[in-house]
Amino acid sequence: MKLLRYGAPGAEKPGMLDATGTIRDLSGVVTDIAGDVLTPAGLARLAAIDPATLPAVAADVRHGPCVGRVGKFMCIGLNYADHAAETGAPIPKEPILFMKANSAICGPNDTILIPRGSEKTDWEVELGVVIGARAKYVTEAEALNHVAGYCVINDYSERAFQAERGGQWTKGKSCDTFGPIGPWLVTADEVADPQQLGMWLTVNGVTRQDGSTRTMVFGVAQLVSYLSQFMTLEPGDVISTGTPPGVGLGMKPPVYLKPGDVVELGIEGLGRQRQVLRADA
Repeated sequence: MKLLRYGAPGAEKPGMLDATGTIRDLSGVVTDIAGDVLTPAGLARLAAIDPATLPAVAADVRHGPCVGRVGKFMCIGLNYADHAAETGAPIPKEPILFMKANSAICGPNDTILIPRGSEKTDWEVELGVVIGARAKYVTEAEALNHVAGYCVINDYSERAFQAERGGQWTKGKSCDTFGPIGPWLVTADEVADPQQLGMWLTVNGVTRQDGSTRTMVFGVAQLVSYLSQFMTLEPGDVISTGTPPGVGLGMKPPVYLKPGDVVELGIEGLGRQRQVLRADA
């Protein structure tokens, strides 16, 4: 299934994409694509519905973030060997964990705000993993059984805030709108192998990232298992799993985003995003 949320910011309704690409309204069945709806039992209930019995939604409706009420927004740093190399960092021996503020979450095509004082706003196409079953101390062999599905994430970053202002990376990752998620949550049964997905990103029509999840240092199963050793993962938690090479920071000289720039990105089978940048007020 392809599940989504549509409508005005803060008032999104749950939806499902049918085989023809039509959005179908799920608000008569569930209140949101969140929490218990993402558990195996919740997804089985939705899978049993004939989409043709649900009301159709206008094609031009706004897509919201495809997961509601996100509990934790966990991110993995330097998880592609070639991306680590372009930034001059060593390949991590263990996953690098950081958190992105939930207030950064926005829709896949929403306007991205360049924060005040920013001169180094950067892009990062990433595979998002959405937890569907509570995970605590799970093994790698069990880990994928705890995944509800996958989505596209653009892990926007302000590099000066991230690396030049002291402390941890979170301050450069958590600016408002720095976490577009969607357009869809594609359930795990429709993704044969999360480590074989092509991914791409363009800025103003120029290809900047062209990679694949197969070059991850730590794969999805490893990451879910690893995180579950340190914290309990709950249905609706989101993991952003790192980016392939091609970020602005890695260019020589570095290139960063400015108002009016257009960023487009996508992952094989998971849809695409399009964002226009503007300066925050």
